[in-house]
Amino acid sequence: MLALLLMAGPEGWRGVMAGMNAESESTMSGEAPVLEGRVTRATDQDVQASSSSAHTSPALSYKQLVKKTASVEAAAAVPEPEAGTEQSGKTVYLTFDDGPSDLTDEVLAILREHEVPATFFVLGQYAEQRPEVINRIYDEGHAIGNHTYDHRYDKLYGNFQDFWKQIKQTEEIIRLITGERPQLVRAPGGTAGHFDEMYFRLLHQAGYRVFDWNVDSGDSRRRGVPASEIVQGATTPVAGNEAIVLLHDGIGHEETVQALPHIIAYYKQHGYRFKALEPETAPVQFRVSGKLPDRPAPSQQWIKDHIAGNAALFAPGKTLAIEFGGMETAFEPGEYDNVNGSLYVPLRALVERLGGEVAWNQHSKTVQVRLGGAAWQADPLNGLLSKPGEPPVPSGVHLRGGAVWVPLRDALAFSSHPVRSLTASDTELRVIAFGTSIF
Repeated sequence: MLALLLMAGPEGWRGVMAGMNAESESTMSGEAPVLEGRVTRATDQDVQASSSSAHTSPALSYKQLVKKTASVEAAAAVPEPEAGTEQSGKTVYLTFDDGPSDLTDEVLAILREHEVPATFFVLGQYAEQRPEVINRIYDEGHAIGNHTYDHRYDKLYGNFQDFWKQIKQTEEIIRLITGERPQLVRAPGGTAGHFDEMYFRLLHQAGYRVFDWNVDSGDSRRRGVPASEIVQGATTPVAGNEAIVLLHDGIGHEETVQALPHIIAYYKQHGYRFKALEPETAPVQFRVSGKLPDRPAPSQQWIKDHIAGNAALFAPGKTLAIEFGGMETAFEPGEYDNVNGSLYVPLRALVERLGGEVAWNQHSKTVQVRLGGAAWQADPLNGLLSKPGEPPVPSGVHLRGGAVWVPLRDALAFSSHPVRSLTASDTELRVIAFGTSIF
């Protein structure tokens, strides 16, 4: 029986941000060696952080891009292929940070032309502005990773709770677009100089996989890094058989787009196979710096409420499908709870996914619900549900991790659509409410 946690349900799409935050990565120029099947971290001396500022310039069309890349070939000077590398057993993971942007479609076109998969660590604020690009990344078989919401170091690295908030915010945005939660995480600027052991430990306990890199293209080291220099950086030899290459598809990285075909050509000529990162991939992680400032640790209660059950979101299990009137929604494993045979769901997520409205009354500490033509109130502090003019009814409704959880059967009944049937298969639990056509 799962002990689960879910953050508060979706709050709907945010409006287009006024002024896009174009803060670039602080990149790491050193290599973090890969050991087979193990997480490895580079020494402090291996990692040199440098800040850069992204800039904007007109995006090239793909036809213009193909034409311009011809001028890069001589400067790129891709080395001749090594003999006998057809079956080298080497793997390269191309990763792109800070998108999506206008350039992402051009990157995707090149990857598609060369039949190469990649991984995109996206920012939540841009993902919600360009859901169609996120869908294209997903539909074309690439991996999507979480790069936080706004890339702001001052908001991310003061305490873990703020970092966590942005991870969950971006996770929900991506889930609403693709239907899946990203398990891969990359820290803005990399973990070196930013993560302490607590960050690593809590993210691991929560089921996430944190990835740095061991090949830095240098495309974000300063403004206007030329394509030839990016190719040279992105093809730096690496110890071991796996190369995780840091690139950017965010604002101001037109030269990265020009360099990409030559980077792909180099790795193909040297016998590498291309893969997208997976949770099972052995991650590269930079070593924790000994010079980090002291940061307050989350309380044990906070960890219990937010971290302890989060890994269940990525565990295999049955989907909970709910048919309600003309609506249908689904909760993935970890998004709902089964307590002694009773199904519990986050109230806000249930109501909003089924087209209803929910509001928190700060004064009375109750939740006002309108769903299925019915209005009712949930009192999580006292475990009560009630309708206007009627006495309250005891319920298992309660607060957990800042969210109100409610027995599904109670929520449907108070919304004038009581449960009609519950069926189970190997992969799904399906609840059909009265008022739902079975034909």
